[in-house]
Amino acid sequence: MANSRHRQPDDRSNNVERIRDIVKNTEEKVQEAEISMEFADPLESNRLKEKNKRRKQSIEALKDEMKDEMTARKKGEV
Repeated sequence: MANSRHRQPDDRSNNVERIRDIVKNTEEKVQEAEISMEFADPLESNRLKEKNKRRKQSIEALKDEMKDEMTARKKGEV
């Protein structure tokens, strides 16, 4: 049986704004985790540090993606 769902066209027109919102949300989670670390036991604190490390890496990747999207927008590709 064939897939009857139709694929939606790729709408990149709001990618910069979506990525900006994701970055803001992730930065807030980093701050919340840092506050939680003050009250956490050593094991939980270490887990939160590792998670924040991954979050910060994601933020950097998202910022790079946002730059790419802004460049594409300026070139009229979006």
